[in-house]
Amino acid sequence: MKIAPSILSADFARLSDDIQAVGEGGADWIHVDVMDGHFVPNITIGPLIVEAARRSTKLPLDVHLMIENPDRYLEDFVGAGADYVTVHQEACPHLHRTVQQIRKLGAKAGVAVNPATSLETVRDILPDLDLLLIMSVNPGFGGQSYIEASTAKLARARAMLDGIGSRAELEVDGGAGAGNVASIVGAGATVVVAGSAVYRHPDGAAAGVREIRAAATA
Repeated sequence: MKIAPSILSADFARLSDDIQAVGEGGADWIHVDVMDGHFVPNITIGPLIVEAARRSTKLPLDVHLMIENPDRYLEDFVGAGADYVTVHQEACPHLHRTVQQIRKLGAKAGVAVNPATSLETVRDILPDLDLLLIMSVNPGFGGQSYIEASTAKLARARAMLDGIGSRAELEVDGGAGAGNVASIVGAGATVVVAGSAVYRHPDGAAAGVREIRAAATA
């Protein structure tokens, strides 16, 4: 299992320190949530913050584009240092083309599905993916509660990926923490995004990462 702390919950006044702290705690990736105020009801960050994160860590940057017309910005985010770029099925009318463009630019390609989106909508794209992201909250804001039906959805996604022999990562994003990570990993997730569970941990972000790791392997 890989842990990908989301910097959406970090203190942007000390972003470099917060990124380094989760690295010290054993984080595997850094997750960057990009929101445009259109596809989701919030506005967050752009390529400049990805560049700043890239300067702060050697860990893979997992950039999640919750935006309309992501094709317009793929080159900017890959150029800023994204290792993985994930787009939403719901935002891409020509999903194969978008995935191919991400790979052409030199990044690994992911596709995300919202809680109410059927996995059948991405079945045909699975062979082309490096990552499938299951949203376990409705995207837009950090600190939301995990949607319990997401665990069964993860298990179905795991079966679909295994059924075609895919080695793509299966990522979950939203409401994950020490209290539910064991069942999430048990359902087949290989990457767990955690924001508030890490950055709002009373003993600091590094302790938050370690607690989730311990809970997953208990």
